[in-house]
Amino acid sequence: MSGSRDPKWLGPDAIKVHPRLRMIRNGSRTVNTIRAEHAGCLRVRGATTTPRLRGDAAAPLVLRDADKLSGKLRKRKLRSVPAGIDVSMFVTLSDDAAGWAGDFSARTANLRTTTRPLNALGQLLDDPYVQFLEPGEALKAPTPLVHGGSPAAPAVDRWRVGSAAAHHDGAGVLIGIIDVQGFDFAHADFLDESGGTRWARIWDQGGSARPSPAGRSEARGDGLRGFDYGAEFTRADLDAAIAASAGLGVPAQEIERQSQTVPGSHGTHVASIAGGNRGICRKALLAGVLVDLTDEDMDRRRSFYDSTRVAEAIEYLLALSFELGPMPVSINISLGTNGHAHDASSALSRWIDSALSTRGRAVSVAAGNAGQENPLFEGDVGFVMGRIHASGRVPAAGLTRDLRWRVVGNRIADLSENELEIWHPAQDRFSVQVKPPEQDWLPPVRPGQFIENHQLGDGSYVSVYNELYHHANGENYVGVYLSPLLSREAIVGVPAGEWIVRLIGEEIHDGFFHAWIERDDPRRLGPFGEREAWRFPSFFEEGTYVDDSTVSSLACGLRVLSVANLDAERGRVSPTSSQGPTRDGRLKPDIAAPGTGIVAARGFDPEAAWVGMSGTSMASPFVCGVAALMLAVDSELSAAQIHGIMRRTARPLPGADFRWRNDAGFGEIDAERCVAEAESLRQRTDVTP
Repeated sequence: MSGSRDPKWLGPDAIKVHPRLRMIRNGSRTVNTIRAEHAGCLRVRGATTTPRLRGDAAAPLVLRDADKLSGKLRKRKLRSVPAGIDVSMFVTLSDDAAGWAGDFSARTANLRTTTRPLNALGQLLDDPYVQFLEPGEALKAPTPLVHGGSPAAPAVDRWRVGSAAAHHDGAGVLIGIIDVQGFDFAHADFLDESGGTRWARIWDQGGSARPSPAGRSEARGDGLRGFDYGAEFTRADLDAAIAASAGLGVPAQEIERQSQTVPGSHGTHVASIAGGNRGICRKALLAGVLVDLTDEDMDRRRSFYDSTRVAEAIEYLLALSFELGPMPVSINISLGTNGHAHDASSALSRWIDSALSTRGRAVSVAAGNAGQENPLFEGDVGFVMGRIHASGRVPAAGLTRDLRWRVVGNRIADLSENELEIWHPAQDRFSVQVKPPEQDWLPPVRPGQFIENHQLGDGSYVSVYNELYHHANGENYVGVYLSPLLSREAIVGVPAGEWIVRLIGEEIHDGFFHAWIERDDPRRLGPFGEREAWRFPSFFEEGTYVDDSTVSSLACGLRVLSVANLDAERGRVSPTSSQGPTRDGRLKPDIAAPGTGIVAARGFDPEAAWVGMSGTSMASPFVCGVAALMLAVDSELSAAQIHGIMRRTARPLPGADFRWRNDAGFGEIDAERCVAEAESLRQRTDVTP
């Protein structure tokens, strides 16, 4: 579908807009309604009356082959940008825009988060203070391995730091958890001596059971307003529910109900590791932000679950730490994305690094579970989540390099939007050519050119953007998007098979490039005739993928603690743990922490209180808890100092030395030495000659 030809979006102002936002803007309401199921930055008003990709009899969509498409479904042009669709984005402002009058939700430095109607974005381009518009990156649901059985409660002192008589417990610190699936605030692992909860606050971004945080005054004094969406549960609300639950005969979690209460919830397990009564930091206050990322298609359409929501969650937790103290805060994020340049230049990475310029703060981020490149056992397909990265060199002008990109087939219709990003140095010039499976090559797209929503012979679409001097880092960016045909009359999946993306050297000074496929978690949509419709990950073929630099882009931030999954029992990093370095050669992940077979609280399940899980999602809260202990002994530590202490005190894995490794970082975290080093940091000795 060709987009409306608004000169503002094609001329000089186009450099102020991320190409993905341009592509979204040039999609019809039906396309963007269905796209919103997996594009976290989109929200559709009135989505209950529009098509959904479900395989039930009520679905008004039909999966058709190309030869059965009516002519009106081909080459249709968009005459106007549709109404009723909102987009969540980051806005970069000029330095003199401190008093910017535009509507926004949160801010740090010259970044703002805002939500605007898709058909009103031109107003932002007219604003002289606006430098760049970047849609939020879709967050992916965490994918830990959940172990079967009903394990016993872990020992209370399994992760004790310090002596039994004087161990460190983290009193006076706030631990913030940004996660999904709900927080079981009444679980025994979170109750204090009086039977009340240790959760100071829960902000359910997708909830409506309580008022939003909009009316709460912030104690930071910087003019940040509250957030006018979601539901906020206070400690008083939660304690009242716990007190009333016995008399009412219902669980406390049903009295103060969050929008997600998944048995065995990821958020509960993560919080238990970082700050439960049997976790690392057992006296810290807890606060949670529940991101509105669910498995229900309709819920996804009507909500945002993108990186702007993480930025707002961080601002909420920082404001809460001021309100409660002020007190130091350690935040954990076990969510991620492969989008952007993996060099800390994304809007969210810049946002977090700005927040971490203030002392008394730490942010831990899971490195990701994209480390596996081959099957680990017969029938294992987990490798498709690991073959997301490619790199190489076009050595000279006139030479080429092919990237072989596999979209699954085998009677599966892939109805997801597949995205490939290629980043290369500003001094080089590549043309890009794409060959769909069993179809002719598309024409080369030269630097500064693009193909937008080009319809292939089968009815699906391809978009290619060859951008120079990206706003965030000054590097060159190529975006390739494969989109299914989504309309009321018919849907056609992305053609299955091998796609070839060819890089053609035009002017080469360096020639090196990196490429990432945006992660797309497997999700069955249902049967359509003889085929199954899925959202399924695409991946690089053997000979194209390169087994490094798979760390989540969010875990590439300068001052975040990027955490790998240590299999402590085997003395090695899990083969599924993502690897570094970053695209710009920095040493991420920083550290490895126990993340395999970790027993912690099982939320929202009266039959089983504990569960074992494995993944970087479990390793990251371990580091979050250790950072909280360090802040408890010295609340003035900076994120850079915590970062340095953890690197210095790390223990090499068996057979390794102290040098950084792309899977383990600087080695296994040593909680005892981290806290001891934090305690001694302020000690100074005057050596008088």
